[in-house]
Amino acid sequence: MNILLFGPPGSGKGTQSVLLVEQHGMKHISTGDLFRNAIKRSTSLGLEAKKYMDQGQLVPDTIVVGMVEEAFEGLKGKSFVLDGFPRTVPQAE
Repeated sequence: MNILLFGPPGSGKGTQSVLLVEQHGMKHISTGDLFRNAIKRSTSLGLEAKKYMDQGQLVPDTIVVGMVEEAFEGLKGKSFVLDGFPRTVPQAE
């Protein structure tokens, strides 16, 4: 079972994700966490994202999708909760 959670900031996506992870043993994938971890580890996508974030700009869809795709590696056959993705129509495509 895989679940996508959508909603505006502060709507409880993170809270619901935690409950689902605890109750069903699912992997939690949060785009915010992906950004923070990629920047902290100085990955190529993280460094690209940081350039936009430091300027107060939205991170391009190609970078966001790349981070999510990396997170999916190794998840075949595992259940997950995806929190905060997609945010745009191009990301969903």
